[in-house]
Formats: sequence, C-alpha cells, structure tokens
Amino acid sequence: MAVGPSTTTSLNDLLPEIIQEAMFVASERSIMRGLVKNYTLAPGQGKTVNVPIYPIQTAAVISEGSEVDSTEVATSNAVLTVQTVAIRTLLTDLARTSAASNVVADLGRLFGEAVARKMDTDLTALFAGFAAGYGNYTAVITPSDIFKAVATLKANAVPSEGMVCVLHPEIAYDLKAALTTSGNTPFAMGGVYGEVGNEAMRTGFVGMLAGIPIYETSNIAAVTNPGDFPGAVFHRDALGLGMIGDIRIETQRRASFLGDDIVCSAYYGVGELQDGYGRHLKFDSSINP
Repeated sequence: MAVGPSTTTSLNDLLPEIIQEAMFVASERSIMRGLVKNYTLAPGQGKTVNVPIYPIQTAAVISEGSEVDSTEVATSNAVLTVQTVAIRTLLTDLARTSAASNVVADLGRLFGEAVARKMDTDLTALFAGFAAGYGNYTAVITPSDIFKAVATLKANAVPSEGMVCVLHPEIAYDLKAALTTSGNTPFAMGGVYGEVGNEAMRTGFVGMLAGIPIYETSNIAAVTNPGDFPGAVFHRDALGLGMIGDIRIETQRRASFLGDDIVCSAYYGVGELQDGYGRHLKFDSSINP
C-alpha cells in the first residue's frame, strides 16, 4: 500500500492563516467640495443657509455740479437647506476581535468615502440646472464647446479666477479625442490643438484648456440614457455647499447584539447660487451611446 507524502493539504490544521493588509475597492477622491462656495453653520444656527446675492452695479458720467442719482440696490436670495446623509453597520464583537486588521478604522474610511461621493453626486446633479449652455445629449463634446462656455461667462463679467470645467470621464474621452486628432486619426501626437493635445496624449489629462482647469469625476449620474452625462463650466460662486460641522464617524455600544454600531454622517445642503455663473455641457459619450 502506497503511503502519500505529508503535504499542506494533510497538515492544513498546522498552517497559520495569514491575513494581509485589507484592500479597498479603489475609489476616486471627492473633488467638488473644493470647487464650490462653502458655508459652515455652527450648532444652533438652524438648518438653512440664506445667501444674499448683490447684483453688478453700473456707474455713470454726470455733469459737474449736478447731484448724483440715487441707485436702488436690491439683493436676491439663495437658500441651501441642510439634510442628513448617513450610513451605518453593526460590527459584532466576534468580527472585531477575530479580525487581523483594525476593522473600525477600515469601516470609518470606507463610510467616509461613501458620504464624500454622495456629496459630489449631489453637487454635480446641479449642472443640468444651469439655464444656459451647450449640447442636448445628442452629440459629442468638442473643444469649441469649452471655449464658447468660457467666452460667454467672461462676456457676462464672470472672473476667470475660480472658473473650472468638470466632466464625466466618458465625456472627457471625446474631448481628448478631438484635441489629439491629426487628419482623421484621433489620439495622434501633434494633433490640431498642438501642445494641449500632446499633453493629453502624454498624461491622459487635458489639464488646462481655454485658460481654466479641466476636472474629471465619475461622480456624475447619467441623465435618461447611459452615456448622457451633464458637465459644466462654472465659477465657484455658481454653486454652494452649506454644512453643519463636518463628516463624522461615531461608534455606539449595542450590548444586546454583542457589538457596536459604526455610523458615518454629514449634515449638508447644496444649491445653485448664481445661475449666470455657470454653463451646462450636456453631451453624449461616443463610447457609451
């Protein structure tokens, strides 16, 4: 009778289980919070942010010795209403004590990123609400659309400082294809937009176009059909984010369940402040029609 060798299969009870550092499903970082106007409410100040908006005023030439006419200055008002966004899980004592990693810290990071993504999604959902802009979800974006959006904003005296463009990556693909097209060949070095196109080829990012930075984020929800993603060129004063405190991670003992609740929450509200400070970019992706 043949006797088999002693292997890791037969001696499996003697082998320690080695758990490596936890790996998180990759998720891009939130960007929108730093691109819009931020307001912070202290506890006890209610749950609405009222933002008075002063319109641009015009001065006039008067004759010497004449009285200056009185100008009525009337403000408009934007309101940001704070709501609660949260995520929770029950972590049992057995799961926590038997795990090789710091599960509480891991869940805190995971939940914090989830709330930040929700904040981004709520802010980017406002892009489609700008009254003016370009595209109707039937065509692909071109560099000309960015230049037109920037030009119309500047023509309305919107300052260049603080102006940005935010696009979904699948819409940004078509922008890069247009920037790098040489003849009829997209993604060719030395495309019609020269150095800008070459930079897109080298790094995969547009960087700057029409004098403003171009950002990409997947935290933009499709509208109606897959591939229809609203983007925007806007000044930071176009959109607002009002928060009470910041994103918070809390734990609470649940003795009857032999575990702890892990809760991540944020109190915030988003809204449009000045419609004339933004231009929507409503385009269809060629790679996700």
